[in-house]
Amino acid sequence: MKRSQFLASSLLLSLTPFIRSEAGSVSKKTIIPPRLNQGDRVALVSPGGFITPEELQESRANIEALGFEVAEGKAVVSKYGYLGGSDKERADDINWAFGDTSVKGIICTRGGYGCGRILPMLDYPLIEQNPKVLMGYSDITALFYGIYAKTGLTGFHGPVGISTFNEYSVNHLRNVLINPQPVYTLDNAPADPANPDYELYTISGGTARGKLIGGNLSLVVSVIGTPYNPDYTDSIIFLEEVREEPYRIDRMLTQLIQSGAIEKCKGIALGVFSKCNPKESESGITSSLTLKEVLFDRLGGLGIPVCYGLSFGHIANKYTLPFGTQAELDADSRLLKLTEPAVK
Repeated sequence: MKRSQFLASSLLLSLTPFIRSEAGSVSKKTIIPPRLNQGDRVALVSPGGFITPEELQESRANIEALGFEVAEGKAVVSKYGYLGGSDKERADDINWAFGDTSVKGIICTRGGYGCGRILPMLDYPLIEQNPKVLMGYSDITALFYGIYAKTGLTGFHGPVGISTFNEYSVNHLRNVLINPQPVYTLDNAPADPANPDYELYTISGGTARGKLIGGNLSLVVSVIGTPYNPDYTDSIIFLEEVREEPYRIDRMLTQLIQSGAIEKCKGIALGVFSKCNPKESESGITSSLTLKEVLFDRLGGLGIPVCYGLSFGHIANKYTLPFGTQAELDADSRLLKLTEPAVK
């Protein structure tokens, strides 16, 4: 073999486990964390917004009711403006939770804002060597993106500490994190006829298979162009949102489309976009389109399966979605099915 060929082959091999595809997107081999078991020690951390001591007690009670022992991050009730402590404090808590071998899982107390700020401060080699369940939603989307892009570790888009841990949410949580099945259908919660936010509908029919990538829409678009944007090739993008006007939803979906992410994906699963219809007293644009009109306008002509109203988002009845796990979307039936266990 010529020296130039040897060097080229060596370089390719060195880059195989960590490949940058395009526009800052990153791909690594998926890492599946160990399942949680009754009695496991689970860390409560506040990597985004702050919580009160009363909300910490509520979070502890919710997690203990699941059968876990609670360990608290040092900064779990710290406060710096709207943040749950300084960036260093919040990053240190995440690094501690992954590094402490007695901690088997990590549940975020709330979303809020701030996770994106700490992504450069996380110890990714430590996280990769100590894979654990990390669960939350909303602002926690940024953590899922950063950790998955840098390590390949899957995250879990599910309840936070102060969420409503009702029977529906707990059953799905247990079936994903504690008692995984080879194939698992995520049945939707009963619809609320009085609330149009919860309407189930198909935007474009069909079936898609791929890895689940997504979360809160505003956080999803916030990582575009950063080192924390994963490769969307052969993915099912899942999205939810809360309290955003339709024109803002339009803007964010347009950015996602123009970034090239959509053209790589196989389908789009939309959860509940809570309180995202126009309000005349607050709207920045008069004669607004409705949320439904925006979704059909932006996503209806993509040529891939798309449906709305699945049971995830800022709602009481939410199932746990594993970020990075293989799944099947049936847009006609408005159902997601996990086609592999999300934990081992």
